[in-house]
Amino acid sequence: MTTPFEQLSSEFWNTADQYIGTKELDAIPMTRGEYNMIRGWAMPADENPDDGGYIVRYQDGYVSWSPEYQFDSAYVPNGKLSFSHALHKMKDGARVARAGWNGNYMFIFWVDGSEFEVNRAPLNKCYPEGTKIKYHSHIDMKTADGQVVPWTCSQTDMAANDWCVVDV
Repeated sequence: MTTPFEQLSSEFWNTADQYIGTKELDAIPMTRGEYNMIRGWAMPADENPDDGGYIVRYQDGYVSWSPEYQFDSAYVPNGKLSFSHALHKMKDGARVARAGWNGNYMFIFWVDGSEFEVNRAPLNKCYPEGTKIKYHSHIDMKTADGQVVPWTCSQTDMAANDWCVVDV
């Protein structure tokens, strides 16, 4: 006898929208059986207690278990992020860096766009004082010597998978 869940047809799933997830969580490797044991739950007869996976804690405190394949397909550890992950994190306010960057506390960060009136150099050499300027969102870098400079992503940086969120 099949359950209503098991009877869901491909036509049903053809109506679903596709989503791509980006979320942060804490995770520790743990089998399905270990997870059920610490939760105080009986192991369902149709589940394998030796299934590999992770106990996960989301930022809102919700705790669950995720099978290994689904977890590994969705998450990468900090320090092995793609530039896409790094960009997403910067837009959320994080500072990010490449694992191989030189210097003390070098990182890049997102600068939101803004609008302001020209009142200082070098813009007052290009625009009359008081001109309203729209400053576009961009990425800046804090350099090893503490300066801040505009930053542009190289092909190597864009293709790298060694990005990490840094606490500074």
